[in-house]
Amino acid sequence: MRFQTPLVPARLIRRYKRFLADIRLEDGRDVTAHCANPGSMMGLKDEGIKIWVEPNDDPKKKLKYGWRLVDHENGHFTGVDTSLPNRALRAAIMARDVPELADYKTVKPEQKYGENSRIDFLLQQQGLPDAYVEVKSVTLSRQPGLAEFPDSVTARGTKHVGELAEMARQGHRAILFYLVQRTDCTSVGIAADIDPAYAAAFATALEAGVECIAYDTLITPDAITLNQPLPLR
Repeated sequence: MRFQTPLVPARLIRRYKRFLADIRLEDGRDVTAHCANPGSMMGLKDEGIKIWVEPNDDPKKKLKYGWRLVDHENGHFTGVDTSLPNRALRAAIMARDVPELADYKTVKPEQKYGENSRIDFLLQQQGLPDAYVEVKSVTLSRQPGLAEFPDSVTARGTKHVGELAEMARQGHRAILFYLVQRTDCTSVGIAADIDPAYAAAFATALEAGVECIAYDTLITPDAITLNQPLPLR
């Protein structure tokens, strides 16, 4: 999935109020950018780090830049926009680039299910059980090569895992899809020390038949695309 507008480099001054970041552009201007990430962004918000932002000229938007990437300046990137995984995964599913989901031809985003919840994707195909797919953006890494989820306590995420378990018990396919927006990780794990309740719900969901799929991504300032499966550690 290519970025709609070419990204430009900047330096992070600070991230605050969850969705705002003060940044310094290469021409020396200090501006405020939108940060589309409600998580803690642990390890990704240090002052002075190199980032990439997407400019826009939409008169309806107050902020003219959106923070998209962290550039680790060692050849690796992390994508910080939590809305991108859903778009990237939908494109990959439609292109039949996810073997685990390639038999489904109907892709319905944001479908109501459970108790006042919406599933990221409902996949349907005649002769197959419906597949409920919940997508999680993974950006935390505290050990070399290991990506972890979540990076903060997520009551909403725990609720969704419980609802997926119920879908599995009803005979549907229920899938937790962890999309790792980092290019420096080779496996995925659950950060039980950060959110024990989520870890417990995850274990219960696996016992109920919920599937866990994880993929990493190829990330450049031009695009983010699905790459290859990662093992669950």
